[in-house]
Amino acid sequence: MAQHNELGKKGEQIAIDYLIDKGYTILDKNWRFQKAEVDVIAQKNELIIAVEVKTRTSDYFGDPQDFISKKKISLLVLAMNEYVLSKNFDNEIRFDVIAILKNKQTFKIEHIEDAFLYF
Repeated sequence: MAQHNELGKKGEQIAIDYLIDKGYTILDKNWRFQKAEVDVIAQKNELIIAVEVKTRTSDYFGDPQDFISKKKISLLVLAMNEYVLSKNFDNEIRFDVIAILKNKQTFKIEHIEDAFLYF
């Protein structure tokens, strides 16, 4: 597996552990629909949260969350619409980003709630 893929998987696991520690329930991870993938789908109270995880080893070119394109946002919205329909949920949806910066052996986590509007 390529090193960037390993870093991404490690970042997703760090994000999942972080969310569980904050009282979220993990419903799914790496959920796919057509060309879209939602890294983590969680629930807290009645709210369903789609989480995009971005992990980088440096912020030299920008913060991890800066690498989420409008196309990616559109795909996330499409995928979450299908997820909600397929699970027959009637919950409010929120889109979060968990940005992780790796510095040697430590990780800095930034959780951005309501990271983007989807309308």
